[in-house]
Amino acid sequence: KHLPKAASLAAEIKCEFNVQPKLIEGSGGVFEVKADGRLIFSKAETGRFPEPGEILSALGGTKK
Repeated sequence: KHLPKAASLAAEIKCEFNVQPKLIEGSGGVFEVKADGRLIFSKAETGRFPEPGEILSALGGTKK
């Protein structure tokens, strides 16, 4: 259900930071973003999918 959104977010991260994000399929609506072992975003904690630009901003990107 969230794969298209996750793939789009991965493409944004790749474009902004020139790194290849790893998408790991989960179950039960789990969606987390981690960087260097640090949890950046958790759908389980927030109850929502990240807003456009939210992850890039949390990672220190320039796009808002």
